[in-house]
Amino acid sequence: MSYSRSTSGIRALTVLLVLLLAACALTVPEPVLVERPLDLVGDVNLIQAIQAPSENALLEVGVQVFGTAQKEAGAYKLGDWVFDEIIQKETQFLPHLLKNTLVDSNQWGAIRVIPESDPSLDLIIAGQIIQSDGETLELQIRAIDSSGREWLNRTYADQSVQEEYPESTRFTLNNTFDAINFIDPFQDIYNRIANDLVAMRASLDEQTLGDLNLVTDMLYASDLSPDTFSDSIKKDENGLLIVDRLPSLDDPMMARVADMKYRHHLFIDTVDEYYQTLYDDIQPAYVLWRRYSIDQIVEIETSQQEANRSDYGRSSGFLSLSQRYDRFKWSKIFEREFSDLAAGFNNELAPAFLELNSQVHGLTGTMEQQYREWRGILRNLFELENGELTTDATE
Repeated sequence: MSYSRSTSGIRALTVLLVLLLAACALTVPEPVLVERPLDLVGDVNLIQAIQAPSENALLEVGVQVFGTAQKEAGAYKLGDWVFDEIIQKETQFLPHLLKNTLVDSNQWGAIRVIPESDPSLDLIIAGQIIQSDGETLELQIRAIDSSGREWLNRTYADQSVQEEYPESTRFTLNNTFDAINFIDPFQDIYNRIANDLVAMRASLDEQTLGDLNLVTDMLYASDLSPDTFSDSIKKDENGLLIVDRLPSLDDPMMARVADMKYRHHLFIDTVDEYYQTLYDDIQPAYVLWRRYSIDQIVEIETSQQEANRSDYGRSSGFLSLSQRYDRFKWSKIFEREFSDLAAGFNNELAPAFLELNSQVHGLTGTMEQQYREWRGILRNLFELENGELTTDATE
């Protein structure tokens, strides 16, 4: 009788174990699949200028810190904040890759990474990160000049393979990251964006480009002192800004505007240097993160493919469930290591971002707050100097 109860207990325990294994098997992480087809840029060679473009074509460009696609309500899961922090770091890292590509093209004037739109620049490039996981990068890019003309408004996407992450991206004591010779796996995206901008500029004649430079000057003057220069620009029949009233070249107020613009550009040069330092500081850790991210994606996809091909993947026997549980167990270990790596990535880069948001020229707050504070200081200074100029003229 005791033997029967013992046998029944073992059978019940076995059934319970089988059910547990089956439940675990159902929770194997699925690979991240893109539901919509991506229009990949493919292999793209950067168009580089052999000779410097005309003076009017040397537009000053600002690459704005990227935004991110917002998740829908209820789409967040426990631990997502760790990966959201990484995305926020990408918003300040990826713009520098685009800036470097534009610099390499030798097609433009000064190019700077900026925290927000700036009226003193001829062309502003804004981007949004739609997807970025080490294997796939998808960006929404919009470029608008100071007159309001839209140069670009499209999505760029590309996919990488593990081979595009060289062994130097697996750091050991004897294998350090080679930043100089490293080519970003998604460089083709930035090459295509740069080429599209050059193509758009080529569609504009010299007169239009020259007028654009004047619009930028007067737009910045209006930003400094709206009351003084608000009637200097207006919209044409196409909704684009044009110069309606251009002050004389010897106008002392325009000389002060030029002086303020010079000071402002010195400031945004400093801001760009801070973003450059940030880029240099976080590149090794960021590339390592991407490498492990694509490793995880490939691992999950491979496990799923093996499950679909194997007999034990479709069987309900004890051996099949054991094998599926073993695969689940290792996937969970890999997933935990991946989450730990993400948290370590954020901790590693925290000092760099703290330095980015430290004081610049005595300003405080985040880089965006310092940027706005600086523009406010210049406006006040211009009004003060303008008042002194008016007093001198009256006397």
